[in-house]
Amino acid sequence: MTRIFIESTVRERTSIELTGDKAHYLATVLRCSPGSRLSVIDNSGSAYLACIVSVSKKNVVLQIGERCEPAPESLLDITLMQGLLKGEKMEFVIQKASELGVRQLFPVITERSQIRETRKLPRWKKIAEEASRQCGRAAVTRILEPQELEVVIHSLDNSITAGIIFWEHASLSFSSSLEKCRGKKQVILLTGPEGGFSENEVRRAAEKGFHVTSMGKRILRAETAAIAAVSVTQYVLGDLSCRS
Repeated sequence: MTRIFIESTVRERTSIELTGDKAHYLATVLRCSPGSRLSVIDNSGSAYLACIVSVSKKNVVLQIGERCEPAPESLLDITLMQGLLKGEKMEFVIQKASELGVRQLFPVITERSQIRETRKLPRWKKIAEEASRQCGRAAVTRILEPQELEVVIHSLDNSITAGIIFWEHASLSFSSSLEKCRGKKQVILLTGPEGGFSENEVRRAAEKGFHVTSMGKRILRAETAAIAAVSVTQYVLGDLSCRS
């Protein structure tokens, strides 16, 4: 069933009007017509059945029906701190991380980041919403405003018990790091930009409690490393495991 995320709360409302991109998606992309049924998920995470009452290119009116159970989210709360990447690489990571159930993605500006600023936050949020909708999630991955890594690390609690930073010179294996995080409900994954992290950045993260971790002998592209990190973490600690 088609699903739509809205930024307001449904609560006791009996109808809602969609405009802009969401109206365009239903009217032009999906070619929905009056009588079409869909699922609406509001900003509180509540899901409702809805029926389209009227459709035009600029607005779509929905009649809100009964509340329903949204698709379950992973019990593991993953924050991906991603060193800022160039162009489509960052968009790729945002899309795939959203599909894999990342709760929030924090772009960070590092010593080796090839770009230091961006105006793409609105586009990134749109990509996250589209990916979350496509894969049937009950929530949209939250995309945060980019910040300097040093500032972000300084703001964290002094004891990060479930944080992993990936560094090609680390001696601790990924599997060992995940074992240290087992039983935790929140995990922070810190992956670097093109060129990786500096020794100083790794040291500062370790001082905050991050486990300095290797992904093996092969040097992965930044975008590959990020998706591999999330996938393996969800498999071992989250909801990608084949175990019931």
